[in-house]
Amino acid sequence: MGKSLEERVSELMWRYRLTLAVAESCTGGLIGHRLTNVAGSSSYFIASIVAYAYEAKEALLGVPHDVLVREGAVSEAVVLAMARGVRKALRVDIGLAVTGIAGPGGATPTKPVGLTYIALVAPGIERVRRHVWSGDRASNKQQSAEAVLRLLLDYLEELERDATR
Repeated sequence: MGKSLEERVSELMWRYRLTLAVAESCTGGLIGHRLTNVAGSSSYFIASIVAYAYEAKEALLGVPHDVLVREGAVSEAVVLAMARGVRKALRVDIGLAVTGIAGPGGATPTKPVGLTYIALVAPGIERVRRHVWSGDRASNKQQSAEAVLRLLLDYLEELERDATR
């Protein structure tokens, strides 16, 4: 059996001596849980901030109040502010973030259950991805965590390709 996503991330985080922090909303700590399943992750994984409420997003991650009110917590602008904020607050190389509507409630006419935004912020790069999952709450959380780890691995594999050119 092949290596898990977390193990592959770990190898590359070690190789490039990078540090990482995560701002989680809809995943409730699941990404941090998955990262810490790998022995030695404390050398690169600094923290996961579960910022569920608007107040936590503002106070802990520096998400501007007006952005939260104007865009809503589940938006590209907010997830990007979360990733920037966790990177700055914890002084890490890579900031990851996720916000979404896990369900079964919380949907609006323009934001369905399963809508999730993920972000990665690192030196010279900012990436945001939008997903709409169609599972139940637990499945939506799992798929969101998986997507964040995949976004991180994709970034690390790009570093790997650039280093071997």
